Amino acid sequence: MGNAIIFSLDLFGTAIFAISGVLIASRRRMDLFGALVLACVTAIGGGTIRDMALGASPVFWVENGLYLWVILGASLGSVLLLNNFPTPPRWLLPVADAIGMAVFMAIGANKAYQYGSPMIVAVTMGVITACGGGMIRDVLANQVPLVLQREVYATACIVGGLVWVAALYLQFSDTIATSACILTALLIRLVAIRYHLSLPKLAKNR
Repeated sequence: MGNAIIFSLDLFGTAIFAISGVLIASRRRMDLFGALVLACVTAIGGGTIRDMALGASPVFWVENGLYLWVILGASLGSVLLLNNFPTPPRWLLPVADAIGMAVFMAIGANKAYQYGSPMIVAVTMGVITACGGGMIRDVLANQVPLVLQREVYATACIVGGLVWVAALYLQFSDTIATSACILTALLIRLVAIRYHLSLPKLAKNR
């Protein structure tokens, strides 16, 4: 997949995750600064952890400030909409989060692969990119991170990553492999949201 398309997807995922951060801040009755903080950590937290682990220097948003402008624009736009529509639809946050998750899964895996990482490491970096920012966001919002609950979340990322690996192994193009990864992860997550699917809990230790 071309660098321009990857970059566009990255900016799109950044905006989507920033919006999800603002929505969480709204639920927790935070002020504008709190909303911006949650938007930032959600949008760039996972990618920052990924780049530090890969030794990619400078970190992507330090190298290109456009990411921060996208976060600022998406955040302020979301705040303005929330002022006019203070009770957004309940499905908006999980769907926005699912889209960002699927896009960042593919972005993270591709970047790690470009840095010469083995496939298993690339998939892991994709999961970190997709889930890391949301985990930081949830901790700051004083709630159990979504990825640590029964939700089918990280699992959707992993399956999407495995589809990406299989597509590359079968010598499909990068575009097809990346698209398959995004669509698979997104579809699994949306189905889980729609039908309230979850992983089984561990048995309680007596």
